[in-house]
Amino acid sequence: MNNQVENAFSGEKPAQAGVAAQAGVDTQSGATAQTDAATQVDAVTQTRSGATTEPVRSFDRAWDQMRPVTLERNVMKNADGSCLVTFGDTRVLCTATVEEGVPAWRRSSRAGWVTAEYAMLPASTNRRTKRERANRKGRSMEIERLIGRSLRSVVDLNRLGEYTITLDCDVLQADGGTRTASITGAWVALHDALYSLVEKDILPRLPLTGQVAAISMGYVNGKPLLDLDYPEDSHADIDMNLVGTETGQIIEVQGTGEGGPFDREQLNQLLDLGQAGIAHLVDLQNQVTGFRE
Repeated sequence: MNNQVENAFSGEKPAQAGVAAQAGVDTQSGATAQTDAATQVDAVTQTRSGATTEPVRSFDRAWDQMRPVTLERNVMKNADGSCLVTFGDTRVLCTATVEEGVPAWRRSSRAGWVTAEYAMLPASTNRRTKRERANRKGRSMEIERLIGRSLRSVVDLNRLGEYTITLDCDVLQADGGTRTASITGAWVALHDALYSLVEKDILPRLPLTGQVAAISMGYVNGKPLLDLDYPEDSHADIDMNLVGTETGQIIEVQGTGEGGPFDREQLNQLLDLGQAGIAHLVDLQNQVTGFRE
């Protein structure tokens, strides 16, 4: 792996995880703002054939396709690891900082710690989001805890030693799936931060035990969809997030029946859809880091 090379990969169909073409994201081609959410989801839309049917998805994708995804490494000079991740029009800057020492409650354990912070920039949404200072939002605290425990699940903290790695995930632009994009990009930043410790001979080998990525899925207008953008997420009958590994194991499932209860068949369908998406994402992670090579 060349740790100084910046890479950006994009892809669409989860089933084509091995075919990741190098490309950018056309932010003008899809749903770019929350202001059009109601009209994009509720309104009946015409397809290319002229037939009247359900709304066309952003980036003209099928129900089981993801938005274009890019992972760009080494975007911050002073960070030990960094990744600018995009899921369509959602953009999150993920940085990793290594500090010697661990929280007071973990001292003398000879084990390290991985934690995370999450925030949305004021202009990340169509209406200005106030900066969080003394009064943190419950949503932000819940998301950063999710990011932290997801990443800790693939780190051997004993092999890390008494170092703390903080992942900062700052949402530059929000169009749905900010927590899933944060987890996916934060793993790349974490990988590079840990690799820097190996390069400095602080650690003999990477304490990473695997990869972790996350994706959203749900039912909108009675249809299962992968990788919901904001208009879809805000009108979902079932809203779900899946965190998983490169081996198909599940780390966390978050699911809510927004419009009512759902059955096991729907749950299984969404899990299958989500795991196909994660397979695609971990393949992109591997392409930019060479972790499995």
